[in-house]
Amino acid sequence: MLIDNDDKNLVEKKISSENVFDGVLLHVLKDEVELPNGHKSTREWIKHPGASSVIPLLPDNQIILVKQYRYPMGCVTLEVPAGKLDGDEDPIICAERELSEETGYTAEKIWKLTTIATTVGFSNEVIHLYAATNLTAGKQHPDEDEFINTVKIPLTAAVQMVESGKIIDCKSIISILLLAKHLDNA
Repeated sequence: MLIDNDDKNLVEKKISSENVFDGVLLHVLKDEVELPNGHKSTREWIKHPGASSVIPLLPDNQIILVKQYRYPMGCVTLEVPAGKLDGDEDPIICAERELSEETGYTAEKIWKLTTIATTVGFSNEVIHLYAATNLTAGKQHPDEDEFINTVKIPLTAAVQMVESGKIIDCKSIISILLLAKHLDNA
């Protein structure tokens, strides 16, 4: 992302960086930075490979969501299919792969809704959000450590679930609302 000249007075400069934890998915770093006023501070942050998600839309305006137990939250969530990028994988390829793995569907048409930064205060994770139409059903084939149920829900009902707090996942909320707006403007 570019920094406007007007914002250069906000930029922090990295002095040093220390790897705190290197995991399979997450890498935690602890950086010492110089603040714009010359003082020093510490920034602990998570380096993430990025991800893609996809909201599949059926001809009857139902969407396909996945139910999955999310250990950190301690509950089953309702989400759009998604997964992390593999290396320098093209985000649209990742979205197509996750659609197939988690739902069994393939899409004739897939387009980008937007890209979001999930938690800018402590992570560099970005998720590329896509929508998919002209779907063909197939066999679900999730990763061996994924246990997923698929659900078909009318898009209007999903919007209501967002508004009532029944869907809490950020990427899913944004995808649902952007797709609904797109269809309203079509």
